[in-house]
Amino acid sequence: MLDIYDENLTHLGVKDRDAVHRDGDWHRTFHCWVIYRGADGLDYIVMQKRGPDKQIYPNLLDITAAGHYEAGEVPADGVREIREELGLEVDFDDLIPAGIRLGVARFNGLLDHEFNDVFFLIYDAPLSTYKIQEEEVSGLVAFAIEDGLALFAGEREVITGEAVGLGAAVIEMRLEDFIVSQDRYTYRVLTLVKRCLNGEKHLVI
Repeated sequence: MLDIYDENLTHLGVKDRDAVHRDGDWHRTFHCWVIYRGADGLDYIVMQKRGPDKQIYPNLLDITAAGHYEAGEVPADGVREIREELGLEVDFDDLIPAGIRLGVARFNGLLDHEFNDVFFLIYDAPLSTYKIQEEEVSGLVAFAIEDGLALFAGEREVITGEAVGLGAAVIEMRLEDFIVSQDRYTYRVLTLVKRCLNGEKHLVI
């Protein structure tokens, strides 16, 4: 069961998740992007590859950890998604808020209207130390922010990144491997990473 809202984030009630996606009701979700500055001085982001059985956007690269709040939950409860999907024990106070993004998508008959609570987590442990939830996540990849920006800006066709769970230690990525939204969400996130890693606190997606 999910809390539903109007366009102004006014709470309207509670509704079954399938009905929410069928009817296009506004609801809230938790998004956490893991980022870090490597020993080489470059800035990196970690993204998950969605499992093949996901209802929407299977097998595409997505937010490091994300999920729906159950009815009555608040953003602090979203850290369970980090623990479940990535196996990382973190506190809500470890996260850096980056505002609320309005997400709208239609996929195979589903109409998704979301208020996304967006956070960054600075975490530089090796990908091999993550314990991914294989039912939800196929694997993880980390790549340099500058490479990602060049890919999304159309300046490069292929980039590479370190990977776990994806059949090779290093994989190639093309734009079609990512979820591409009308608001260029991933590209906008990439533009904020350096500011976040430089210590800026007032970030708005």
